Amino acid sequence: MPVKNPFTPATPLTPVTRTTPVTPVRRRALATAAATAVLALALAACGSSEDSGSGHTSMPGMDHSASAAPGGAFNDADVTFAQQMIPHHRQALEMAKLADGRAADPEVKSLAAAVEKAQDPEISTMNGWLSAWGEPRPTAGSSQHEGGDMPGMDHSGGSGTAGMMSDQDMDDLEAARGKDFDKKFARLMTAHHEGAIAMAEDERKHGENADAKKLAADVIKGQSAEITRMKKILDRL
Repeated sequence: MPVKNPFTPATPLTPVTRTTPVTPVRRRALATAAATAVLALALAACGSSEDSGSGHTSMPGMDHSASAAPGGAFNDADVTFAQQMIPHHRQALEMAKLADGRAADPEVKSLAAAVEKAQDPEISTMNGWLSAWGEPRPTAGSSQHEGGDMPGMDHSGGSGTAGMMSDQDMDDLEAARGKDFDKKFARLMTAHHEGAIAMAEDERKHGENADAKKLAADVIKGQSAEITRMKKILDRL
């Protein structure tokens, strides 16, 4: 009986054939995909190059001569604005919180709530700028009333610095009740707002950062409107 060759396959192998012909349309699609991949690699290579003068990543259309912090370039005026406005806002929040249980006039209560709503988020925003810029932030909870540090500001004179209240002003406000509180609050907050507006106007003139200058413009607009309201409250009380 003949011996079967163990190396001979039992079933003949089927030749492998291309199931999808490379049509002219498919050739064009493959060529387009290849060209896209080459372009992506070229763009990545350009994007990763660095400006040896500034140390920042080079991106077409962008000026790297200044800081790449959020919002663009900034200068000393921007830093001073944020460092001084944060404690200023914090004291405004202290004053606004005193209205709870002390204010009698509904409009004073409404105004105090508006101050908290507007200025608390602005404090977080300005702290974020200082962190991004690598600049010192005022200590948490600091205001001139609490003895917090406000860079560039004189603490020896108490009130009169950018509208900041003295310890005595804050103590008098805290002790007041009813109509007496409403009058003191409107009078003191008017002076406080005027100080903030002066700081914001200085930022608009001398600052460089677009976001800081926009916030300064918002402070001028919003607090000017609140001053008008408070003067009407004082005329009515």
